[in-house]
Amino acid sequence: MKIDPTPERLEFLARDYSQGFIADLGMKAVQYEKGYLESRLEIQPRHRQQDHYIHAGVLATMADHTAGYAAFSLVADDFRILTVEFKINFFRPAYGQGLVCKSRILHQGGQVLVGESEVYDQQPEGIILAAKATITLMAVHGSRIKKVSKQQAFKHER
Repeated sequence: MKIDPTPERLEFLARDYSQGFIADLGMKAVQYEKGYLESRLEIQPRHRQQDHYIHAGVLATMADHTAGYAAFSLVADDFRILTVEFKINFFRPAYGQGLVCKSRILHQGGQVLVGESEVYDQQPEGIILAAKATITLMAVHGSRIKKVSKQQAFKHER
């Protein structure tokens, strides 16, 4: 299942990174290599919590999603990547004007991949490590995943 991604595959994944919830948040892929992805987010008022820090859920989402797309660069395009579990440590509250996430895949076994994400807070004096996550991911062939139509996905929305 291990592959060497073509430049075209990496370009596709960089474009594919921002859709749905991730696009709503404003996260973008900025540097892609085999087993590595760097993403960025320009902070808006909606990303902050009641004390004006960047919400921990934003950092956790960024760490998880960026690692997932780093994993996509290591599998064939008919595979999907699903998060099995992740653990995140927050070192300090983030409050700057942007976030940078650097994710790399540390290990690729049969179906299981283990990644690491570092999320940096962009401060005037430079970027400061705010959080670090370890993410366990699974590569699953697309034929094994139930397809959900847009109609099914939005059936219960009002």
